[in-house]
Amino acid sequence: MKATHKKHTLNFKRPSGTSRGVLRTKETWFLILENNKKWGVGECGILRSLSIDDRPDYEEKLKWVCDNIEKGKEYLYHQLTEFPSIQIGVETAFASLQAQDPFQIFQSQFSTGKATIPINGLIWMGDKDFMKKQISEKLKEGFQCIKMKIGAIDFDTEIELLKSIRKEFSASEIELRVDANGAFNPSEALEKLKTLSELQLHSIEQPIKQGQWEEMAVLCEETPLPIALDEELIGVFSSEEKKKLIQTIQPQYIILKPSLVGGFAGSDSWINLAETNSIGWWITSALESNVGLNAISQYTFTKNSTLPQGLGTGSLYTNNIKSPLKVCNGTIQYDTNKQWETALLK
Repeated sequence: MKATHKKHTLNFKRPSGTSRGVLRTKETWFLILENNKKWGVGECGILRSLSIDDRPDYEEKLKWVCDNIEKGKEYLYHQLTEFPSIQIGVETAFASLQAQDPFQIFQSQFSTGKATIPINGLIWMGDKDFMKKQISEKLKEGFQCIKMKIGAIDFDTEIELLKSIRKEFSASEIELRVDANGAFNPSEALEKLKTLSELQLHSIEQPIKQGQWEEMAVLCEETPLPIALDEELIGVFSSEEKKKLIQTIQPQYIILKPSLVGGFAGSDSWINLAETNSIGWWITSALESNVGLNAISQYTFTKNSTLPQGLGTGSLYTNNIKSPLKVCNGTIQYDTNKQWETALLK
């Protein structure tokens, strides 16, 4: 078996704002396997300043994977605990190699174009007019769930934007989620959650920075608005530590980004823990190219969640890998009439 890795820098169509700054590019690597005239591909992508494996030896570790590919998926996965985005690349590449079609990672009604996955429409941070324009576009595109990133502009302005949606659409017509990316100070967070709860929101992601378990536990106990942990799960590797986090904080939801939490096996362990503790969950992509988004979407469908997922990021780039994935009427779909562009992957 031969393994190689290839870097691809994704360029955003327009700079995308988060509370951690503005994104213009996104680095990713394709892990390509070849064996007996068959090939497979997996994506390893990091989010600078967020991924636990954003470290100087990242490419060196990818080379190590390629040099040791004969040792197999299980061995490699367990050696890569501190590199969750390479773990998912390894899982996907081996599944891709073994599949009849290298892009049918988890075959299902979704991957064969017979079923769709409801997703949220993502509103990026920016000035009021820019955010209002995005909201209008998402509503026209048929989204019934909108997720708005907050915490970068004035809180009162963000509240006005949310109020303007609620004036037009009730909670039964449009589900609203907000993502603070840890922007609130613990001392003011509860008051802000009370203000937000008046707008009949579905939930808020990561109101305060991760790592403050006691403060987050108090918030989750007292909040009038369901809290979803996101960044909080990053870097929590052992099953004992995961269990401790869940039982200490007792959130209403957890959000799983497979590239940040140990791929599919890592996501499975979090889902089992959440369901055991009566905690809701959904899955979100982490700005992967269509290669990673495809694998994560196919995996997500097999988990039978009824909530809208966070899988609508494929159209953000000017140089994404062309694929059968498309977003239509607030869902992600796999259009079997379209072909994959494989030139960059071999």
